[in-house]
Amino acid sequence: MEENLPSYRTTMKDVAKKAGVSTATVSRTLTSPDKVSPSARNKVMQAMNELGYSSTLNPRHQKSNDSGILLILVPDICDPFFHEIIRGIEVTAAAAGYLVLTGDCAHQNLQEVSFLDKILTRQIDGLLLLGSQVPVLSGLSYREQLPPLVMANEFSADLAFPTVHIDNLTAAFNAVSWLLDSGLKKIACITGPDTMSHCRYRRQGYIQALSRRNIPVEPRYLARGDFSFASGCDALTYLMQLPDPPDAIFCHNDRMALGVLHQAALMGIRVPEQLSVIGFDDIDAAQYSHPPLTTVTQPRFRIGCEAAALLIEIIQGKRVNGGSRLLEAGLTVRQSTVTPAR
Repeated sequence: MEENLPSYRTTMKDVAKKAGVSTATVSRTLTSPDKVSPSARNKVMQAMNELGYSSTLNPRHQKSNDSGILLILVPDICDPFFHEIIRGIEVTAAAAGYLVLTGDCAHQNLQEVSFLDKILTRQIDGLLLLGSQVPVLSGLSYREQLPPLVMANEFSADLAFPTVHIDNLTAAFNAVSWLLDSGLKKIACITGPDTMSHCRYRRQGYIQALSRRNIPVEPRYLARGDFSFASGCDALTYLMQLPDPPDAIFCHNDRMALGVLHQAALMGIRVPEQLSVIGFDDIDAAQYSHPPLTTVTQPRFRIGCEAAALLIEIIQGKRVNGGSRLLEAGLTVRQSTVTPAR
């Protein structure tokens, strides 16, 4: 029997059974989405799509024949960096009467015909991309058919989509300058993948900070990571085996920095007395590490709010001035770095 039943044969009870929730949850999802947990909403909306169920999500959407649904594509839902961005998107979308679905690029085949069909046939009103490394962008032939789209977090000049992001170069420059102000000169950098634009900007900021103080870049101090905890551990092992090991490390994200702190403890390296460490992002775990991690703080919740608001403006036909919104990052100083002399 065909699972994708026509909408006139599908009831709210069918959706509830498919989603594994109560009919009351389905009803609340349709009428008061802000009162339903994100995971339950995702299950209900996915069940509705699969069963072909349609209902009045919101009178405004009903009149304009819109779906009232926004889709977030996340490079890896397990990465704690994205949680606050997603929360900001959900809060802003719910206030405007939109439901939010989340697609995990790391654990879903987003090139499947059925998934692309939902996007290209406008079963969603708009897309929010939390990174440029998402499969749906690899087929540029689809560009003309995509619904309104906004990128959050990662700016890519090549893609030329509206974006909400920080100045990664300046943020990295300021972080490395803080280490230099502390009297540290042998500063290593654990980078993320060069395929990601924000990693290239952070690397450039590191290089510019050294150049500003007339300190040559030591190629051996550039260690490649992949944003994982394990790659931070491996990078520190490599760096500390050099004939002249660094006395400070700037990491392109907090997970690698936490890996550095973990490995330093195993190797008997005292932080910050022997090694200062700075991360990037200020995820929740950064304040609970030992010692607590100094890190670049991104306004992740606000990035999500601004990205959702920008997308909704585009969907509703309001004029959007400029294709990018630049937010300010800061440096949260904790105990993993020595204090600069004043």
